[in-house]
Amino acid sequence: MAYVDNTMIIRRDLLSKMAELFNEGKFKEGLDRIPLEMAPRRKQDLDRCCVFKERVIIKEKLIPLLGFDLEDDRDELKTLAEYADEALERKNPINKILTVVDEACTSCVKNSYIVTNLCKGCVAHPCMMNCPKSAISWNANGQAQIDPKTCINCGICMNVCPYHSIIFMPVPCENACPVGAISKDQYGIEQIDEDKCIDCGKCITACPFGSIMENSQIVDVMKSIKDEETETIAIVAPAVIGQFKSTTDTVLGAIKQLGFCDVIEVAKGANVTTEREADELLERLEDKAPFMTTSCCPAYVSATEKHIPEIQKYVSETKSPMYYAAEIAREKHPNAKIVFIGPCIAKRREGMKDPNVDYVMTFEELSALFHGWNIEISKEEPLLLDKSILNHGRAYAASGGVAQSVLEVKPYVNIKPVIVNGLDKKKIKMLKAFGKTGKTSGNFVEVMACEGGCIAGPSSNFDPKTGSKLYEKNLAALIESLED
Repeated sequence: MAYVDNTMIIRRDLLSKMAELFNEGKFKEGLDRIPLEMAPRRKQDLDRCCVFKERVIIKEKLIPLLGFDLEDDRDELKTLAEYADEALERKNPINKILTVVDEACTSCVKNSYIVTNLCKGCVAHPCMMNCPKSAISWNANGQAQIDPKTCINCGICMNVCPYHSIIFMPVPCENACPVGAISKDQYGIEQIDEDKCIDCGKCITACPFGSIMENSQIVDVMKSIKDEETETIAIVAPAVIGQFKSTTDTVLGAIKQLGFCDVIEVAKGANVTTEREADELLERLEDKAPFMTTSCCPAYVSATEKHIPEIQKYVSETKSPMYYAAEIAREKHPNAKIVFIGPCIAKRREGMKDPNVDYVMTFEELSALFHGWNIEISKEEPLLLDKSILNHGRAYAASGGVAQSVLEVKPYVNIKPVIVNGLDKKKIKMLKAFGKTGKTSGNFVEVMACEGGCIAGPSSNFDPKTGSKLYEKNLAALIESLED
């Protein structure tokens, strides 16, 4: 889930500074000054040991935002201006999604249970008496202590302590990853296993040091927009409705004002997905299939391919709303560069596989463009909304929205939805069980990797609760305006 913290503010500040420099024509010469400006020599409120480490980390974070992976053998003397030159010259973005900034990674200790100073050294000794491995003993101060070499991290001691004096200290990124794709190397630095990673982005929002970054395509998008010989088209995810404190038509108008030649709502593609998915579900049920799952969340689809092969045969073959919206955009603008804009990191991977999608940009990056290019959303002319889009297409962004859309299209079919709201380790096991047994409590399983749905994506502008309220409010206003 996305939430507001200082690492997020820093990342957004870096993106905004990049956008501002690009817009002012000072991109190459200005980048190398960003670390100096953000960490001046006499800065007192340092988050790390010294100003020089602060600067190194800022530089290291800018490299993936410029669209490059941080490799161990990189030239540390290479300037940001040199990276900018390469970014401006490249034809295609790299195919890696996430990178770990090793200088920012603090080498968190291994997941463990710790006895705090709240321990009263009680006579009952429930922690020691119930430990299955005899890993708990008493120290000279009469308090419990845990032997990390013997402890198996079962958590029994924490659960039985009457004073709640034993706590679990996780490695945040490892704890958040639903598929075990991130772990430490021999130096204690976290590494992402590409063969396991589903690009859900949970590790990004979980890391308290902001050490996991996206390999952004924002430079490629800005370059395309500013190229007068290139027609650049934006296709915008339905989750945009919950991303800005302005009406949807005004936000879409602001996107067009950035320099996009056309702005198409992905909700139009969602209408196609709904129709085809509803037909496919009906066909499968008639063929006595026990259930079908959705296929519009790329992180979930990736999870089925890498970790839940048991359920793959039940996954819908219908394409995602982005796929159909990109087809519509390509038919309308055959020679254009098409940019998907949404809250999802996994869409970058899907975009790389889609011949009709050239770049993927997040709402976080879109906000940086608005800020860096001096676009005030409220002052922009609203874009005329496409009245051919049925309301259920715009409802895809929230958990349960896909199932509700299918119900609207096929109200006469006995559809029994099962909503899997967010992926974690337990949900992965549950889906494995669905696949193995062929049994669920319903016949249409909607799965979204982010709890709350796309409006709670890792690159959203608001926390899930705020985004959900804003989404419901703006969606209701949008529907009312279209009915007038």
